[in-house]
Amino acid sequence: MNNYLLFEVGVEEMPSRFVASTLKQIKESTEKMLEEKRVKFDEIKTYATPRRLTFIIEGLSNKQEDLEEEVKGPSKKISLDADGNFTKPAQGFMRSKGLNPEDIYFKQVGKDEYLFATIKESGAETSEVLKEILPLAVKSVVFPKAMHWAGKDIRFVRPIRWLVALLNDEVLPVDLEGIIASNVTKGHRFLGSKEIIVNSVEDYKDKLKENFVILDQEERKAIIVEQANKVAESLGGKVVMDEDLLDEVTCIVEYPTAFYGEFDKEYLKLPKRVVITPMQDHQRYFPVEDKNGDLLPYFIAVRNGDSYGIENVKAGNEKVLEARLADALFFYKEDTKRNLAFFKDRLKTVVFQEKLGTIYDKSERITKLSAKIVDALGCTDKKSNVVRAAELCKADLVTNMVFEFDELQGYMGMEYSKLEGENPEVSLAIYEHYMPIAAGAELPTSLEGSIVSIADKLDSIAGFFAIGIQPTGSQDPFALRRQALGILNILMSNKLTIDIKEISEAALDNYSDLEFNKEEVVGQMMDFCAERIKNMFRDMGIRYDVVEAILNADINDISDMHQRALELNEWINKDELVEMLTAFNRVSTLAEKAEGITVEESLLVESPEKELYESFKSVKEEVKDYLEAKEYGKALDSFATLKPAVDNMFDNVMVMDKDDNIRNNRLNMLKNISDTMLSICDLNKIEYK
Repeated sequence: MNNYLLFEVGVEEMPSRFVASTLKQIKESTEKMLEEKRVKFDEIKTYATPRRLTFIIEGLSNKQEDLEEEVKGPSKKISLDADGNFTKPAQGFMRSKGLNPEDIYFKQVGKDEYLFATIKESGAETSEVLKEILPLAVKSVVFPKAMHWAGKDIRFVRPIRWLVALLNDEVLPVDLEGIIASNVTKGHRFLGSKEIIVNSVEDYKDKLKENFVILDQEERKAIIVEQANKVAESLGGKVVMDEDLLDEVTCIVEYPTAFYGEFDKEYLKLPKRVVITPMQDHQRYFPVEDKNGDLLPYFIAVRNGDSYGIENVKAGNEKVLEARLADALFFYKEDTKRNLAFFKDRLKTVVFQEKLGTIYDKSERITKLSAKIVDALGCTDKKSNVVRAAELCKADLVTNMVFEFDELQGYMGMEYSKLEGENPEVSLAIYEHYMPIAAGAELPTSLEGSIVSIADKLDSIAGFFAIGIQPTGSQDPFALRRQALGILNILMSNKLTIDIKEISEAALDNYSDLEFNKEEVVGQMMDFCAERIKNMFRDMGIRYDVVEAILNADINDISDMHQRALELNEWINKDELVEMLTAFNRVSTLAEKAEGITVEESLLVESPEKELYESFKSVKEEVKDYLEAKEYGKALDSFATLKPAVDNMFDNVMVMDKDDNIRNNRLNMLKNISDTMLSICDLNKIEYK
């Protein structure tokens, strides 16, 4: 078990965004196939640079474990004909398993006998297994876009140029579409040797480092951080270390060298993010701040190589950034000659969607819907700011700055509105209404921003559903799933109590110029929303049957659903759960037969049903009080106290009495009990067997 494998896939420079996922996919495929092939191993370590993906498998067994497996075939009556000869089904089974008639025996299973055989297979050498599975693991990677090259029947993100495979310091001749693995790797493209012979894992790592390749991505990242911090300190500042940018830079260099560049202080008059965006998003530079968080006229970049000729590299990077910042300053000056109202009017020329009108039309709908959401939430003191933010939220889309740097949408609206003297709440809401921009991304911090964000996203969902455009399978070109999740997360995070169905109807009311069946479209939107809720709650660790129990209770307030789901998820751990659910399942089953809800106490003739009804009246009031206080666990505890009375009635009273009046009265009482349960959740959805 002390065997190891070194496997390197050498490629042309990979885009940084594919490095981590490619490593993960190949590792997971290799692990799965090793387990399926019965080859034991301790762990697989992964490393990557732009030109190589490296896998070191430690603790490999010498060979596969021997296989001894009993397999079951057809029943005896199907396997043998009247003369005792094997039938075609039996023969087919034997062929599929590589068996002979003498390998077959019959065993009793239940009432019938079945054909059985024991398959024995000696384990192959691990080297043979690896030669089989490693090419398959590489081929298994899925990319959004991949390349074909040199007539090979393989797709990969970039052409594969070489392979290294060493099993215990010996070359393992893995064959990937004619690319035969050897013990020859390559160093840094410009600074290292084009051919490096390696004889072991240690030799491999050492020789790569000698040839200007830091193999371990975590080591490279640490070097970048250390160097960048030292450079920033030498400038009297501190580096702004964005983690996503750091990961990206780590994946595009093999031998990092950090250096600084300068730019004209004149550009510091621009809003901070306007300066940072071309640096960070376009040029992959790290900004530098002073101790107060203000930008300094420097940036830090990372070169893929050593410090030779670094002054020329510095000058080239400064020249590129200078052009970007000059454009930004020009656009800023041009934009600020006009106000946002001017730009909003220009939205009339920008189509949102052919059937749904222009962006101007959308902003008008957002404004109306935002006002209705304010009313539904009862926060009328926020209405003027919300409406103003909604009116202006899309105006910056046609500014020069956002046209050039689309990452700044919302942000420039905020900055320009500040210059015009808008309330800070309005400016912040303009910026926040795009949030969250991705799953798990930052949510709006202000109520105004939350409301406009909900209105914007819900308007899109309502419009596309109204014209019959809905996500199907993996296809969601307008990101409606992400927008729905954004709405739900905002409502849940801010504990906003609002009926999702009502505001969905209000959103559809803004599309009065379209022809659609409103009731049908609302139903589709609610089903769409329910699926997002299911996925979201399950990701939080809430049991799927708990989610179903909450959704089945016809509650349209996501904040309320979340609280109920959390408390029910805890409540179902009670020891007496099975007995409780069994009792109330009987109640619900019979309640379906009820034709009304009116209970005539004069028709309650048996003591057990009288006792149940008296207990229920008390419990119903308690449950109502607990629900108003949003104490759902206590509401469930109170409702559960009915169990003894329910059991007593079912044990001693025939619900389906011959007398129609008595029978219907009892069914109506059970219907009342069932409805009270549904006001909390649908316990019938909880699985307990």
